[in-house]
This record gives sequence, structure tokens and C-alpha cells, in this order.
Amino acid sequence: MLCRYSLLLLIGLLLFAGTCVAEPAVPANHARGDALSLGQATVLGIVEGLTEYLPVSSTGHLLLAERVMGIDTPHSGSAGDDARTKEAADAYTICIQAGAIIAVLGLYFRRVRQMLRGLAGHDADGRRLLVNVIAGFVPAAVIGLLFNKLIKSYLFGAWPVVAAWLAGGVAILAVGWWRRREGMVPRSGRELTGLTWQLALIIGFAQCIAMWPGVSRSLVTIVGGMLVGLSLPAAVEFSFLLGLVTLGAATCYDALKHGQIMLQTFDAVSLAVGVFFAFVAAVLSVKWMVGYLNRHGLALFGWYRVGLGLVTGALLLAGVL
Repeated sequence: MLCRYSLLLLIGLLLFAGTCVAEPAVPANHARGDALSLGQATVLGIVEGLTEYLPVSSTGHLLLAERVMGIDTPHSGSAGDDARTKEAADAYTICIQAGAIIAVLGLYFRRVRQMLRGLAGHDADGRRLLVNVIAGFVPAAVIGLLFNKLIKSYLFGAWPVVAAWLAGGVAILAVGWWRRREGMVPRSGRELTGLTWQLALIIGFAQCIAMWPGVSRSLVTIVGGMLVGLSLPAAVEFSFLLGLVTLGAATCYDALKHGQIMLQTFDAVSLAVGVFFAFVAAVLSVKWMVGYLNRHGLALFGWYRVGLGLVTGALLLAGVL
């Protein structure tokens, strides 16, 4: 298992590095920056890994962490330099997802292999699962390409994240209340093999809501899966598998589009550190989450989101953040 993780991490880092430098070179007058220390990269990597697959929003936590550490706030430089730093910081928070993606690829390697066998025509269940994952991915791919610029311009901020935390927390508690009223336990519902491409498409449209930072891709796909009839464990597993494709596509897109600016602002070592710690933290986070949800459900994360939203909102109003 350790050898598999090491090999996946090495291959992922090499491919990711190639993607980041694939963009045409940035003019020489933009010097390499030192806006991100290795300590800050470590913190961001751990935050990303711990929160990426929990229903609490990794993007929201990363934006909050950046704000606390002053990474993307204006400095004494020109407005152009500040804009480049902000662009690089936004790209960094997305690109270090690569570590979490590799972690889940290792944890769910059997499912991925099953889908590859299905693609080759050797596993009917694997082919059906692959079709479902693709169906779930299509809405986010289309809407993300159309509205990516608008989303980053208007929703990558503290107050939109706070609003999303609160709304998502209330949604989790409401779904939990509904399931308890119906007498449902975490394992109530159909297994992953019972998912159809039509239901997967519905989950895919739900995933689009998570383009609002703070909502959480994991939250809407897990809740969406439960609402279309999946058991909680099946909804969690499908959320992870769908995330491999969705997060992988988003990471590659940002690496291709903003890789040069990100590397020139934060350097390759900071990026590698963030990806590595995201990988380690994600392995621990996912293993804990699967065991916890099978026994207790989502309520803890609902209360956490509400509490974090209220505290962060109060600190923003007080001018502390």
C-alpha cells in the first residue's frame, strides 16, 4: 500500500509539474516572488487535505487561511502586482488539490481499476459506474467553463463563503432531521450498483452549486446522492469517485491557465510542499470520515459549518479579519 501511494504521488507530481509549465512564458519583467513561505505552504496543504473531502468546503477554509496569513491581501506594490498575487493565490488553492486527488486515487484504487476494466469491456458493473461518473461530471464541466471567470470575480471572498457555510450547515441539519423523521439510518437506501446515469446526472447538477466557494462539493454531492435514494456510504463513495474527475479537471485547467504566474509568484518548492501535505492530510481525513459517517451521519458537520460561519461573520464585522 505504501509503495502504491509513493508511486502515485511521484507520478502525480511529475505530471502536475509538466502541466504547470506548459503555459507560454510570462514576460521577464515579472520577477519570481517570495509571497509564500514554506510554513504557509504547509498550513495551506494541511487545510486543503483535511477539508477537501469533508462536507465543510476546502475552498472556503483555504480562503479564510489565506486571509488570516495575509497571503492575498494588498501590499505596498502596484495594483498590478497585487492582482497577480491574488490570481496566483486563487490558482494555488485549486492546484494543491492534486495531493488530495492522488490520496483518494490510492484509497479507491480498486474502484478506479474496476472502471478501467469496464472501459475495456471486461466489467459490466465497472462500465456502468464509469458512465455514472461521467454523467455526474458533465454539468460541472459545462457550467464551470461558461462561468469560471464570473465565479472567481464575485464569489471568491469572505462574505460569500460565510453565507455558504451557514446555508450548507442548515441544509445538512435539515436533511438529517428529515431522515430521522422517516426512520432512516446511515445505511438506508440503495447501494452504488443501484445508481442510474439519470440519477447521477441529478447529482452532477447538484455539484454545480458547489462552484460557490464555501458550499462544499462533497456536501452537495453526498446530500444529492442521499436525496436520490443512495445510502450514506454509497453517496460518500460516489462523491469521492466523482471528485477524482471533477477536481482533476479543475486542477489541470487552473494549472494550464495560471501555472506560470503561480510558480513565479510562489515558486515550485512551495507548490510541492502544499501538494505533499494535502496528500498526507487527505489520506488521514478520508479514512476517518468514512468510518465516522458510517456510524454517526452528517450532523456534526452541519453544526460545525453553522458555528464557523457565525464566528467568522462576527470577526469580519469586528474588523479582526
